[in-house]
Amino acid sequence: MGRLVTAIGRQRELSLVLVMVVLGGFVATQAPQFLSASNLKQVAVLAAIIAIAAVGEALVVITRNVDLSVESTIGLVAFVVANVLRIHALSAPAAVAFGIGLGLLLGIINGAIVTVLRVPAIVATLGTLSIYRGVDFLLAGGHQVTVGDLPDGYTDWATATVLGVPDFVWLAAIVVVVTGIGLHQTRFGRQVYAVGSNPDAAAVAGLRNRVVVFTVFALCGLLAGVAGVLWGIEFGSINATAANGVVLQVVAAVVVGGVAIFGGSGSVVGAALGAVFLGFISNALTLLNLSQFWLEAIYGAVILAAVAADAVIVRRIQASLAEQRAR
Repeated sequence: MGRLVTAIGRQRELSLVLVMVVLGGFVATQAPQFLSASNLKQVAVLAAIIAIAAVGEALVVITRNVDLSVESTIGLVAFVVANVLRIHALSAPAAVAFGIGLGLLLGIINGAIVTVLRVPAIVATLGTLSIYRGVDFLLAGGHQVTVGDLPDGYTDWATATVLGVPDFVWLAAIVVVVTGIGLHQTRFGRQVYAVGSNPDAAAVAGLRNRVVVFTVFALCGLLAGVAGVLWGIEFGSINATAANGVVLQVVAAVVVGGVAIFGGSGSVVGAALGAVFLGFISNALTLLNLSQFWLEAIYGAVILAAVAADAVIVRRIQASLAEQRAR
């Protein structure tokens, strides 16, 4: 049984795919519309937005850190971009670029607090979570931007497809592939895993740990900015509470996708699949007319289960290594 748990843990991506297939089959027997093209597209679009944010979060978690401000970054970027378009301050492409740049700036602030001021990431980003959300409320002033305030055709991208697949999904796939290649095929990617595996050994080897951590926080902010722009396009009407509670989905997607909360292992593919998995669960609960209370409970449960599984796997690997050394 222990070997089976370890094997499943090492193939978390495959496990998620198998669970989603079983889940889809079961829900389809109770709610046939679950497998309809329109429903699957809706699930895929929302999951793509969370997946992009989860990829950035995965980079941070691999280095033994966490970014809890990701939801307020998404919400602030979504509102700022929508408001800029409402007052006609920038063209749509320029507003999108501005929003992504804002996300990068917020990520840089997080990285500076963690690496320069040496504040623990969980404390730093818990603080910026409130600060960024407070700025959002200040800018919104109790108002919201509606679809009618946006340029004609701006929100059409949310329903656009290529070869029958939503554009948002293609974009998420590109982010996952590019980031995955960067992690596994570049020197910086190897440094990210090295810092997460053993920061002290990485420092002895000459790696600049703080530079690596600062960079992943900046990238997390950048991808949260992308997710914020997509959020605004998908929902159209945006207020200061946009993306409220999304951080739980993002972190859950990362850990259930196999990224070890202890750092040093995991993949962005797993994080993206985790986002799809949670999107399936949310949609299934809606179609089965079950209380959304269970959704929050499930998010918490999968986080606890994933962390517990990682702890078991790590202990077994350490015990195996100890036995090999003893021989």
